[in-house]
This record gives sequence, structure tokens and C-alpha cells, in this order.
Amino acid sequence: MIIRASESVRELPVPPYAFGIGAFAVFSLLLYITLRFDRD
Repeated sequence: MIIRASESVRELPVPPYAFGIGAFAVFSLLLYITLRFDRD
């Protein structure tokens, strides 16, 4: 049971491409906010 638990923890909760999309969205939002405030 303990071995099975450690194996399940190693699995990602979401597919790898979801992390890429999420990271891209976060960085895009931060860049947008930075440029927007920099313009003022």
C-alpha cells in the first residue's frame, strides 16, 4: 500500500502540456500587466 501511494504521488495531476499552457498564460498576464503599468 505504501509503495502504491508513493507511485501515485509521482504521477502528475494533469498532463504535461497543461503545465505549459498554464505557465504561458501566467507569464503572458504578468507581461501584459508590466507593459500596461510601464506605459503610464
